[in-house]
Order: sequence, then C-alpha cells, then structure tokens
Amino acid sequence: MAEVITMPRLSDTMTEGKVAKWHKKVGDKVKEGDILAEIETDKAVQDFESEVEGTLLYIGVEEGAGAAVDSILAIIGNEGEDISGLTGGAAAPAAGTEETKSQEQPKAETVETASAEIPAGVEVITMPRLSDTMTEGKVAKWHKNIGDTVKEGDLLAEIETDKAVQDFESEFNGVLLKQGVEEGGAAPVDTVLAIIGPAGTDVSAVGAPKAASSASEKPAEQKAEAKTEEKAAPVANTSSSDRVAISPLAKKMAQDKGVDINTVQGSGENGRIVKKDIENYQPAAKPAASAPAASAAAQVAVSFVQGEDTETPNSQVRNVIAKRLSESKFSAPHYYLMVEINMDKAIEARKEINSIPDTKISFNDMIIKATAIALRKHPQVNSSWAGDKIIHRGNINVGVAVAIPDGLVVPVLKNTDQMSYTQISAAVKDMASRAKNKGLKANEMEGSTFSISNLGMFGIETFTSIINQPNSAILSVGAIIEKPIVKNGQIVVGNTMKLSLACDHRVVDGATGAQFLQTLRTYLENPLTLLL
Repeated sequence: MAEVITMPRLSDTMTEGKVAKWHKKVGDKVKEGDILAEIETDKAVQDFESEVEGTLLYIGVEEGAGAAVDSILAIIGNEGEDISGLTGGAAAPAAGTEETKSQEQPKAETVETASAEIPAGVEVITMPRLSDTMTEGKVAKWHKNIGDTVKEGDLLAEIETDKAVQDFESEFNGVLLKQGVEEGGAAPVDTVLAIIGPAGTDVSAVGAPKAASSASEKPAEQKAEAKTEEKAAPVANTSSSDRVAISPLAKKMAQDKGVDINTVQGSGENGRIVKKDIENYQPAAKPAASAPAASAAAQVAVSFVQGEDTETPNSQVRNVIAKRLSESKFSAPHYYLMVEINMDKAIEARKEINSIPDTKISFNDMIIKATAIALRKHPQVNSSWAGDKIIHRGNINVGVAVAIPDGLVVPVLKNTDQMSYTQISAAVKDMASRAKNKGLKANEMEGSTFSISNLGMFGIETFTSIINQPNSAILSVGAIIEKPIVKNGQIVVGNTMKLSLACDHRVVDGATGAQFLQTLRTYLENPLTLLL
C-alpha cells in the first residue's frame, strides 16, 4: 500500500521547507534509509531519509520549490499502483513538468485566473500590497456591507499588514457585490478582496473562495450576535482601533496646517474627516483631558485561571515579528559590546534645556541625537549586509522600538542627525502614540539604518537586543542608576547608565563597534561636544 511522505518539521521554528535537491526520481526504487532529498529549513539544509521501501510514485514539491510543513512531499508504494485517491487526481509526472507545476499552484485565484469570467461593468478589487514586505493582509474591519453603494474615495475596509493597520479606499463607483475575505480573515496579496459593479450583477463565478480564518470557525450564532452588536454601536469618528477616521488628503492638509485632527468634527460617512472639514476648521476650546488609554500597556493582559489553559490567537503583526526576529537571530552572527557611561553632565544638560519655556526633552531623546551624530563618524555601523556586498547608507535613519499590545514596532526618524532635540522629542511622542493605536503608516516604519531599544524606564540595568534587519546593529539602553563611582581618585555618588551594542559581525568588526561606542560615550558624558 502506498505511503504518503509529508514535508517534515526539521526545526522547532520551521513552518515551510524547500527542496534543495532530489536524490530520487519518479520510478526509482527506494530503500529504508535512502536519502530522498535535501530539505532547506529556516536554519540549515538537511538530508531527508526514507523510512519506507518501495517505488517513488509521486513528487509533490519540485526541486527548488517550497511547501508548508505536513504538505505532501512524495508518495512511495508498489510499482504501477494507483495513487489518484491520494493526490486528488492522476499521479503527476516527474517534478519540473508543466503538469506538475499546474498542480502546485495556490488554490486562491488571482484576478488573472478569473478575468475571463468578469461581467461587463464589474471591477475586481485585490488585496493590496501596502508595504514592501507584505505578503498577506488581514481585514481588520469592513466599512461596507454587501449591497451597499460605494463611491470613489469611500473607505472600504481596514487592512492589517505586517506593520500597521491602514485604511483602504475604493477607486470605483458601484455596489459592493462580494467580499472576498470576511472580517478577521486573511488572504495573500493580489487575491480577491472585493467585487464592485452594477446592482444585481451575478458574480458568483468570479474570484476566489473566502480566505480561511479563525473567525470562520466560530459558530453561526456568534457571528450573528457580533454583527448585531456592531450595528447597534453608536457612530463615532474613530475606527474600531480607536484611530481617527480621516481621508489621506485631509490628513496631509491637517499636517500642513498644524491642525490637531482629534479636535476636528468629521462630516463624512460615519463621522470621517474629509477635505472640507479641514478647510473649514475653526479652533475651539479643548475638552477636558480624558483618562489614559488602556493600550499604553506593553502587551494585552491575560487573565490567570487556576488549572485552566487559555489561548490567544496571534495577530498578523506578532506572526511577522516572530518570523523577522527568528530570521535575524539565525542569519546574522550577533556579538555584543557593553559600556557604562557617567550621566552626571547629561542630567545637568537636560535640566538646563528643559528650563527653556515650552521645551521638554527626555534622556531617550538625548541618546537618539548622540547616536545619530556618532553614526556620522562611523558610517560602517550605518551599513547593511546584502549577500555579496555591503551597502553603506547615505542617510541616518534611526528606528526607535515601541512596545504595543501586539508586540513591537519600530517607527523610523528620517535623517535623525539633522533633527534638533525638540524635533526628535515631538516625533518620538507622536509616533509612539500612534503606534499603540495602530495609526502608523507603513512608510513610517521603513528605511531604518540603525535601531535603539530602551528599557530603562522599567528599571532594567542592562540587556541585549536582536538586530532589526536590514540594520547591522542595535543599541540597548538601560536605566540610569545612582551608585558609588571613582572620580579623581575619590569615591563619590554618581549616575551611570549601561549601553549594549549588538552587531552583525559580517558588517561591523569588533574594533569598529568599540570605536562607535567610545564616540557615543564621549557625546553623552560631554553633551557640549555635540555642538562641535
């Protein structure tokens, strides 16, 4: 009887394997212990041996291609045995033929595969690629239901990418005829997201089936109840993630005019702020400050119940964080350098700066500024590994790690070395606030050349971080601690702070990293040197 061989899980973090090389062809005899193929995992290339004997009847993954763990890798059985019931059809010929390739195409249809079936006047909207690293999008919320009239510029849905939640607007007029992905579900880029066209048009044959999601597994009663609650919710000008609902054009106008969008009353659909609201905006007295948002916590609190295990489904953001950090840790050879800095003069400098009216900066702002200037003197640290070459970045863009309920994001301060303390302070506060409310745009988290992670506010004295690729280094900042130090041969009370620099040894040699830390130490221990 034929045996189905599945893609093995060869490491604890492996979700997909790639067949680097087949050692057997369809029709070859296979003995127990024979090497079937070489499998490339997320960590290494490993030989995969057969545990059964027989004839190789089917190859499910062609050489050079990848497949998910537990998907069909091969089928071994008796020569001439019918395996159509195991493959869903006739056994495929040897890997690499057109027939095999056609069987391995993804099940989700793209617009190209369905284009011949699209009726006149119907527009197929595909899952957009909202960031350069996005491969899949999740529908956080639909703003239009099937049967609703849609105008160009109307907000169709909120799409959660690997970096942020973004509003997605329609470019067409018509009626929403189909939702290709249900709320809470996910789908690959370029698969069918929605279909818009004339009312009453039959589009049942157009597009792909809805993407699978945890939401689809819920009982129908729960879905109905959720929809009822959603309809009953009062209308407000914020979305489900507590972000201000505003069109991109209106947001740009508000930024240009310096208008606080939180004080603008939207006149668009569901209270959305549109262009005319910014044009007609009149400043009003600010309302009383509300209570701090619960999202300020680093991670969503989990209730503890004695003897009961619970589960929290991973968000798209946390899945991508896990994947990127694993890739960084296992691909970049990390090493760590640590230094202790006397912060007495930095403390005095901060007091003097903050004594200026309408000025308030943090130690983190000072560290960011000093780091950016130090990177000017050590451009090798501001570089990236690119396989057969090292890219020396022409701009200094510092990424600042921010904790959010879903994990961690890294907003980027573009051209940080050219920013003042107050500009850095304002930018960090703005982006950190929007990060916690999923209000950051993808382009605000791209292009970093160096990253900083600060856990000093939690009392952590020293720690090491995983490099945020494609950066070649990341700085970990600890707490400022008051303790005895030796100064001019005398033991006195001083304030010290420990910094840890994680470097990619492919790009930054130990001496180079040490010299960078020496320069940074000079700037922080003598803040006036930043003016030189």
